[in-house]
Amino acid sequence: MPVPDGAVLSRRAEIVTALRRIVPGEGVIDSEEERRVYESDGLTAYRTLPMVVVLPETVDQVRRVMRYCSEHGIKLVPRGAGTSLSGGALPLADGVLLGMGKFKRILEIDIANRCAVVQPGVTNLAITHAVQDQGFYYAPDPSSQIACTIGGNVGENSGGVHCLKYGLTTNNVIGIEMITIDGEVVRLGGKHFDAAGYDLLGVMVGSEGLLGVVTEVTVRLLPKPPGARALLIGFPSVVGAGECVAAIIAAGIIPGGMEMMDKLAVQAAEAFVHAGYPLDAEALLIVELDGCEAEIDHLVAAVEDIAGQHGATSCRVSQNEAERLNFWAGRKAAFPAVGRLSPDYYCMDGTIPRRRLGDVLARMKQMEGQYKLRVANVFHAGDGNLHPLIMYDANQPGELERAEEFGNDILRLCVEVGGVLTGEHGVGVEKRDLMGTMFDDTDLEQQQRLKCAFDPDSLLNPGKVFPQLCRCAELGRVHVHAGQTRFPELPRF
Repeated sequence: MPVPDGAVLSRRAEIVTALRRIVPGEGVIDSEEERRVYESDGLTAYRTLPMVVVLPETVDQVRRVMRYCSEHGIKLVPRGAGTSLSGGALPLADGVLLGMGKFKRILEIDIANRCAVVQPGVTNLAITHAVQDQGFYYAPDPSSQIACTIGGNVGENSGGVHCLKYGLTTNNVIGIEMITIDGEVVRLGGKHFDAAGYDLLGVMVGSEGLLGVVTEVTVRLLPKPPGARALLIGFPSVVGAGECVAAIIAAGIIPGGMEMMDKLAVQAAEAFVHAGYPLDAEALLIVELDGCEAEIDHLVAAVEDIAGQHGATSCRVSQNEAERLNFWAGRKAAFPAVGRLSPDYYCMDGTIPRRRLGDVLARMKQMEGQYKLRVANVFHAGDGNLHPLIMYDANQPGELERAEEFGNDILRLCVEVGGVLTGEHGVGVEKRDLMGTMFDDTDLEQQQRLKCAFDPDSLLNPGKVFPQLCRCAELGRVHVHAGQTRFPELPRF
């Protein structure tokens, strides 16, 4: 992480006083004990005590806080619910942590235009709850949807079990209001699709808090499918399950969701939820098919046939809505269930081509012996988004470091087989130093130029995503002499 700026830290009391004038009452947290609450996000292996925490309640307060930080050269880290698993909301010792948790109102539900306007602190699941009585829902559903907020979903481009058919956050957000580091309020998109000009909305979704702070989000609402059924399919090997996934997609079938769990994860989830999973299976597929009843009947028969061709040892179809939800309950609870098997685990996130699932899972099994650590696999099989859970004990010397290096090797393997470093958790600090395995220097410089256009002084969430920090003047090869560029009257971007 960037070395803390001693000059800024020496002005801490002055900064806290100034922020209290902007956000009065209990909106500024500066005691060490209360700041401890914010020292990490979901990636709890990394911790830093923030210099000060600010909890604004209005857009004007956010704007004024950001303008103050810009004018005084103070770093700022935006934070939603803190469920990020990549260290994306890790605070800075010399920075302001801007918590957006008080922005939790649903501002408008517009069924006629099939959208809702919400503040960034609204939880993901709350949007569906607000519209389900009218037959609609919000499609992205990360496993943490009961807690994670829509602003954080925008920052990380979150996915979920239904993103295979219905898309990630970027496919379901049609407008935002954001504030730039210098306090300018900007609107991108709206209730309409395909705004004119550059796709700045697409740039912002997944930008991990490096470009601006989102204060309002317009999301797309989808009508609930008329019916849905889920299949539990057991396989004698993870290779066979992986090949079945590829075959289902190759047959032109796009399930509403298609998840895979290996034996270790299946056993943990079954003991936790009692969903009726086959405990003798080495791998389990959950395939959900939705649509009208005739369509579902046809697709269920097709998937059963494909599974049989790939060696499935069991296949069970949900008979009612309660059973379908129970199938998914085990998958949704898999992460906490694995927590019962080990004092700690490290949740990874990488994406690979579907056809390489079997190969990659076999390679990961070999790595278990190399690192002497177990892995439980729970992942979005339909789009190749892996979530290996590397189990370790942080109280045992060297185990955390082995888990981190194991995770790095898994991510390198993802890139090696034609995949990418992340599918939905973001880069943050976790994958920052691996960016060079996927991008060359020219790629990274171009990405940093985009950041410089929004944040020329690199005050927004520095230390994340980019493995090497560059000043914008250095990056753009702008010659500076005596504090002046050539032709200072020309605008610089």
